[in-house]
Amino acid sequence: MTLTRWISGLTCLCAAGAVQGMSLEFPATAVSAASEHEALSSYALPIGPAKAENIPTLNVEGQVHLEAWHMDIASATTLQLLAPLRDQLTEAGFEILFECDTQACGGFDFRYGARLLPEPAMHVNLGDFRYLSAVQEAEDGPVHLGLLVSRAGQQGFVHLAQIGKADPITLDAGITASTKSVPTTPVVQTGEIGATLEIAGRVVLDDLAFASGSSKLNEGEYGSLVKLADYLLANPEKQIVLVGHTDAEGGLEGNIALSKKRATSVRTRLVEELGVPSAQVAAEGVGYLVPVASNQTTDGRDLNRRVEAILSTTE
Repeated sequence: MTLTRWISGLTCLCAAGAVQGMSLEFPATAVSAASEHEALSSYALPIGPAKAENIPTLNVEGQVHLEAWHMDIASATTLQLLAPLRDQLTEAGFEILFECDTQACGGFDFRYGARLLPEPAMHVNLGDFRYLSAVQEAEDGPVHLGLLVSRAGQQGFVHLAQIGKADPITLDAGITASTKSVPTTPVVQTGEIGATLEIAGRVVLDDLAFASGSSKLNEGEYGSLVKLADYLLANPEKQIVLVGHTDAEGGLEGNIALSKKRATSVRTRLVEELGVPSAQVAAEGVGYLVPVASNQTTDGRDLNRRVEAILSTTE
């Protein structure tokens, strides 16, 4: 699909209520992946880049509505995805409070510091995302928006947080609403890791083993790490972030620390034993904040305990 056909295939999302006449156009192939609504709550709206793991936020109150969409975007960039939405918001009377692109947002710290619907509803490629926050003064009080777009391969992802007394932006004809979470980018375990990273943006290193309750990677050769090292050594311009994940047992702070230690242990193996330059690999941990399955079952908790490699370069 060419960019011209992508733009000409747009269809409409309409807002009712206080934001009268507002219409946002999305690609016709968009799918509503998930939504969450709170009748009266508060939301920390990012209004600045993340620095030292902190994000400047504006604490806003009212109805909180979060929704995520997936779409096929072919060769469109995140700017080409965001720009038409931004233009429509400003034309509807919204004032842009803050706007940023990937590293200018604060990269990893921004993505995991902002409140978003979890995977697989909203996927954020840490090497390619854009964000803006905006406000519109309405009769019943201000309406605040937080809009984040990302892409991986030929899929685009849009997350909208709307806070205020206005009715939530709803789906119009021509866009499919899903009643269940839709898979995001394909997560291919240990196969062609390089190809998967470049198409999907991430890959689960599913053969890793850690001692029970430990952050130390067990001894032995892991096929996923060998293939990952081969890819990085053959592509010295590429960089990855190893992201550790846990199940939901225990406190968040302890789980974040454990998940980062496990990711760091994997990084150490890549650098010290497999010869990958240290500048190509970073390590982070997010604890149980990004589950891929329910933590209510043993199988789900097993799936949530993982280390992923995420491609963080955009070229």
